[in-house]
Amino acid sequence: MRMLLVASLVGFAVTQLSTLATTAYLHRALAHRALTFHPALAWVFRATVWVAVGMKPREWVGVHRKHHAHTDTSADPHSPAQLGWLRVQLTNAALYRRVARDGVTVARYARDLRPDRWDRALFDRPFLGLGIGITLLILLLGPWWGLYAAAFHAVAYLMLNAAVNAVGHHFGRRPHDNSATNLQWLAFLTSGEGLHNNHHAAPTSARLALRRGEIDPGWWFIRTCQALGLATIRHEHAVVRAEERPAA
Repeated sequence: MRMLLVASLVGFAVTQLSTLATTAYLHRALAHRALTFHPALAWVFRATVWVAVGMKPREWVGVHRKHHAHTDTSADPHSPAQLGWLRVQLTNAALYRRVARDGVTVARYARDLRPDRWDRALFDRPFLGLGIGITLLILLLGPWWGLYAAAFHAVAYLMLNAAVNAVGHHFGRRPHDNSATNLQWLAFLTSGEGLHNNHHAAPTSARLALRRGEIDPGWWFIRTCQALGLATIRHEHAVVRAEERPAA
């Protein structure tokens, strides 16, 4: 029972680290250019995403930018308005993969993120990265509990990120006029991503909490990086734009 608890906590910790890297680096820094990290820290984020998620940043960015360009329309890669929230929740990873590898989306929406020597040598080899990540967990916890922690992390990360797209476009509050929603409980579990309505209202803001009482844990990390000289924030104050919901 003790090892089950330890392995679960390790898996959850890896998930939270991966979620922080996703929101701070992939989402806010790369996809929306809301901030810029120091090159050394950006490299650490790239390595973290590689070993913990096995994801190519330019693919994630391309799919996400397409989502913003066609939110909740038939061209949206993962719209619960088009596909149903349960399907998006359960198959979000497959929806991402299909669009990321269609030969068009990345070339059009992530043309500013061209592969460099690190990508060619390491980061474009997702299975190598995941293999290193799993090996590290096995060395830490032993073979069976290491594999359990890896599986725990994989399920938790995929479900939480799917929830931002599925639950976060179906249930929750809409203080701004767009089809996304705010869910504070989801924001706690996803380093702020659950404040999705706010994000669609101010996509270039590095801060997702826009009203009193809203909490964005990812912003705390970003502010700390700024104070240490490791991040430059694009807008100190959120630039909220109007966004009409798509026609039914």
